[in-house]
Amino acid sequence: MSDGMKHGVFEQPQPAKRLTIYLGESDRWKGEPLYEAIVLKAREVHLGGATVTRGPMGFGATSRIHFSKILRLSEDLPMVVTIVDTGAKIASFLPLLEKMMTGGLVTIEDVGVLLYSPSTP
Repeated sequence: MSDGMKHGVFEQPQPAKRLTIYLGESDRWKGEPLYEAIVLKAREVHLGGATVTRGPMGFGATSRIHFSKILRLSEDLPMVVTIVDTGAKIASFLPLLEKMMTGGLVTIEDVGVLLYSPSTP
């Protein structure tokens, strides 16, 4: 294989869980942004990785619209933390997460992981 690529990497997905946490940018844990605290805790317990996405618009249980406009910037934009790992590791993280959350929405879905490795330049 002259192109340096490993062929067949995507042939057999490995079962995993995706934990998705929906919260507000202003949510806090011990004075720090909750989304940051969640990511740092996930790293501390060696989960596979976490990604935070900031939404330009959304609403939650209160039905209050949160949005970002050029002339008016919301201080409580929607935030989504996504973590993917084995079912066992996600399950062991849930009690820690439960202590940190006072509101928001948490979902878990079955996913298939096709590739998990550090990016290469």
